[in-house]
Amino acid sequence: MTTTTLAVLVPLLPFLGAVAGLLLGRTAPGFVRPLAVLPPLVSLVLAVLVAVRQGGDQAINAHTELTPTGSVPIELALYIDGFAALVAVLVAFVASCVQIYSTGYLRDDPRYPSYAALVSLFTSAMLVVVYSGDLIVLLVGWEIMGICSYFLVGHYWETPEARAASIKAFLVTKLGDVPFLIGLFALATDAGSFRITTVLGTVASGGLHHPTLVALLLLAGVAGKSAQFPLHTWLPDAMAGPTPVSALIHAATMVAAGVYFVARLLPVFQASSAAMVVLAVMAAITMAGSALAALAQDDIKRVLAYSTIGQLGYMTGALAVGDRGAAVFHLLSHGAFKALLFLAAGVIIHASGTNSLAVMSRMKDLRARVPDAYWTMTVALLALAAIPPFSGFFSKEAVLGAAEHVATGHTEHAPGAAGWIVLVAGLITAVLTAAYATRLWLLAFRGQGAEAPDHGRQPLTMTVVLWVLAVPSLAFGLAYGPLPDWFDGRDLTPVLTTSVLGTGLALVGGLVTYGAWRHTSAMAARVPLGAVVAHPDADAGTVEAEAIAMHAPTFGDMASASDPADPGLLLLGPLHRHAAVGFHLDAVYSVLFVRPVQAGASLVRFLDREVVDTYVRGAGALPRWLGAAVRRAQTGNVQTYVSALLAGTVVLVVAVLLVATGA
Repeated sequence: MTTTTLAVLVPLLPFLGAVAGLLLGRTAPGFVRPLAVLPPLVSLVLAVLVAVRQGGDQAINAHTELTPTGSVPIELALYIDGFAALVAVLVAFVASCVQIYSTGYLRDDPRYPSYAALVSLFTSAMLVVVYSGDLIVLLVGWEIMGICSYFLVGHYWETPEARAASIKAFLVTKLGDVPFLIGLFALATDAGSFRITTVLGTVASGGLHHPTLVALLLLAGVAGKSAQFPLHTWLPDAMAGPTPVSALIHAATMVAAGVYFVARLLPVFQASSAAMVVLAVMAAITMAGSALAALAQDDIKRVLAYSTIGQLGYMTGALAVGDRGAAVFHLLSHGAFKALLFLAAGVIIHASGTNSLAVMSRMKDLRARVPDAYWTMTVALLALAAIPPFSGFFSKEAVLGAAEHVATGHTEHAPGAAGWIVLVAGLITAVLTAAYATRLWLLAFRGQGAEAPDHGRQPLTMTVVLWVLAVPSLAFGLAYGPLPDWFDGRDLTPVLTTSVLGTGLALVGGLVTYGAWRHTSAMAARVPLGAVVAHPDADAGTVEAEAIAMHAPTFGDMASASDPADPGLLLLGPLHRHAAVGFHLDAVYSVLFVRPVQAGASLVRFLDREVVDTYVRGAGALPRWLGAAVRRAQTGNVQTYVSALLAGTVVLVVAVLLVATGA
C-alpha cells in the first residue's frame, strides 16, 4: 500500500467510525464502544507508518483537482512534511487514549453514542487540517472542529453553564474565523492558488502584495482557535464539558490547530516584521496573563485551562522568533502531559466529588484514594513546570533558546524586539508556571481535614491510560536528538544559559509557593466550610460556593474543617481578585460588544413589533373593515337592492346635469 493511500486512510477511518457509531447507536449499542476505540487506534498505527516512511525527508505531496472553480482552483491535496507526520501521530495517540478513557468515564451516560461519534469526527477533522495541502480543504476541517466543539462542550446541555460555554466557544471562535477567511482568500488571490506549496513559493519570490494585512487577518483566526489574547476567554469556560473532551481539545485538537497553521505558513508571517512583533506581543500577554490567572483559580480544570493558554503562548512565542521546530516540539510535548493532566483530574474529580481545590484541600489522604492519578499527575506537573529531565524541560528550553538567539542577534529569523519580548515573558511565565503547578499539587494531594470519600477503584480503562500517557511525559524530551530530522534540521538541544536560568526560576517559583502554603496552613483558622466564600480575600469567582454547599453534607464534619490553605491568596495579594476572573476581560467584552448587540437586538425587536407589525396589522384591518361594511349591505332583500340601484341612478343623473349646466 502506498504512503499516499495510508495517509488518506488516517483521517478517513475516524470519520467512518463516527458515521457507523451514529447509525448503530440505537439499533446495536454493543458496537458503539468498539467503533469508538478501534478506528483511532488503527489511524494511530497508520500515522506512525506514514511518519516512518516520510522519515523527515522530502515532503509527501499529492493532489487531484476536485472540480473546476475558475481562476483559483480548489484541489484535494496532501502535503505531509516532518511536522505534519509527527503532529498526526500525536492527534491519533491522544484521541485513542481519550476514547479508551471515555468508555469508563461515561459508561453510564445515555448520550455516549453521540459523544463518541463526535469525538471521532473531531479527530478526523483535525487530521484533515494536519495532512491537507490545500487551504480550502484545511478550512473544512477547521470549521468542522468548531462545530464539534460546540456540541461536545455542551454535552451536559441540561446545565446552564454548559449551554452558555458552548455558545461562547462557538461565537468567539467564529469572531476570529471571519477575518481568517478573508485572509485566506487574499492569500490565494496573490498566489493564484489555494495550494500551500504554491502559496509558499509565491512568498519566497516576493509575490505577496500586502503581507502585513494578510498576516494580521490570519492571526485573528489563529487567536480565536488557539485561545490567544484577546480571544482566549472561551477556553476556561469550555471546562463545562466532560473532562475527556477537555483533554482532547487542549492536547491535540482545536487549540493546536492555530499553532500548527502558523507553523505550516510561517514564511507568510515572516514576510512582515510588524506581524512578527504583533505575534510576539500577543504571545507575551497570553503566557504571562494566563499564568497569573491560573494561580488564582479554584476549579482544578480551570487551572489546567489557563495553563493550556499559557503553554500555547510559548508555542506562538517560538513562532514569533521564527523557530517552528521549537514550537511544534513544545506542541508535541505539551500534548502528552496536558492530556495526562486532564485525564488524571477526571479521576480526582470522580474520587472527590468536586472540581474545587478548596474542598480538596480539606480532604485527608486523597492521594491514597487515587494512587494512579497521584503519581502520574505528579509526573505531568513536573513536565509542565519544565523540571529536568521531564519532557516539558526540553521543549520549553527550546523555545527560550530560540528567543535568546534572536534577541542577541545570533539569528535573523525575526526582529530582535520580538526575541526580547518572548524571552522576558517566557522567563516570567516559567516562575508562575512552577508556582501554580506546585499550588495545584499541594491543594489536591496534601489536604488536611476529614477523610477523603472512598468511591472505590476507578475503571481500569481510566487508570491504564494515565500510565500510557506518563511515558511520553517523562521520556519524550529525550527524543530531541533525532527529532531535527523532522524539523528542517533545526538543533533542539537546550541552550545552557536559558536552561540554567529557566530551571532556576522554576525551582524558585515552586519553593516560594511551598513556603507560602506552609505559612497559610499554619495561620489558617477553623471556620465553617460554607464560610469560605465569605473569606475577606476570596471572590465568588474564586471559590465555587455551589460545589461547597452541595458536597458539604457528603463530607460530614468537614463543615468545620480548617480554612483552605491557598498560597495563591498570599502570593498574588490584591491582584488575586482580578486574576480569579481573568482580569475582567469578559466584563470588558460585555460592555463593548455584548450589551451593544443586545441593545441593538432589543431596538430591532421593538421596531419590528411596534412599527412593522403595526403597519402590517393596519394594512390588513382596512380591507377587513371595508369587507364588514359591504357584508352588512348584503341583506338578501331584492327591494333593498333595487332601491339602492335607483338611488344611485338618480345621484348620477343629478351629477351629470350639474356638470352640464356648469359647463
